[in-house]
Amino acid sequence: MEIRNVLVVGAGQMGSGIAQVCAQAGYQVYLNDLQEDIVEKGLDVIRKNLDRQVKKERMTESEKKSILERFIISTDLKDAEQADIAIEAAVENMEIKTRIFETLDQYAPEHAILASNTSSLPITEIAAATKRPGKVIGMHFMNPVPVMKLVEIIRGLATEDEVYQAIENMTKSLSKVPVEVNDFPGFVSNRVLMPMINEAIYTLYEGVATKEAIDEVMKLGMNHPMGPLTLADFIGLDTCLYIMETLHEGFGDDKYRPCPLLRKYVKAGWLGKKAGRGFYMYE
Repeated sequence: MEIRNVLVVGAGQMGSGIAQVCAQAGYQVYLNDLQEDIVEKGLDVIRKNLDRQVKKERMTESEKKSILERFIISTDLKDAEQADIAIEAAVENMEIKTRIFETLDQYAPEHAILASNTSSLPITEIAAATKRPGKVIGMHFMNPVPVMKLVEIIRGLATEDEVYQAIENMTKSLSKVPVEVNDFPGFVSNRVLMPMINEAIYTLYEGVATKEAIDEVMKLGMNHPMGPLTLADFIGLDTCLYIMETLHEGFGDDKYRPCPLLRKYVKAGWLGKKAGRGFYMYE
């Protein structure tokens, strides 16, 4: 199963990062979003990332030019007709994702693999929206994609071994490390990470310590590169809440109950770095 052409659905932070590493690895990349200006914004981010690499002498100007020439702007999912794989990196919402997969299934050639970059939603349920559940798989990249090495590869109930192998090979071609995971809420990364972040928020909520103290304990005591409250701000508090709700609903266990303070911040629009305010203030 040879993969040459990649369609990335969603030109936001994750989608543009996935598109960048695919183009750097030599794939032809269709970068898709609802409007051309959103795709252009994603390409601007990619250009800036590549400019930094040139400045640091990690790539040449001609290499950068070759990478940028591999991009095709797309605003129509009908472009899935050209794809060997479509990687969906849209908003973390089951209704939106299943709608995208239904459309991709309609247009993508029979051999094409349909992958989701979901961080917590069940691949089996996403696959059920298609007529090719055996060719649907999870490909969960870490943020920021160009920097982070890990890709969780999630098998749905029907995912074929040949499809898993093709995705594992592709992941290695992107200079990433594939890790096989079965289809459970939150997979491994967010099942472990999000309850830790949620517990840090409870620790603040209950007045055990200040936000700065909580972050310092985890950085200096546990050797984490950043504290859990800072990390939550970087991820987005709305995303953290959504994943905790997915875990809570998926397992039916109150140990995954989102902290009321997390809900309050999200309702206030204090979503973290992207909103200028979360647990900390940002310019």
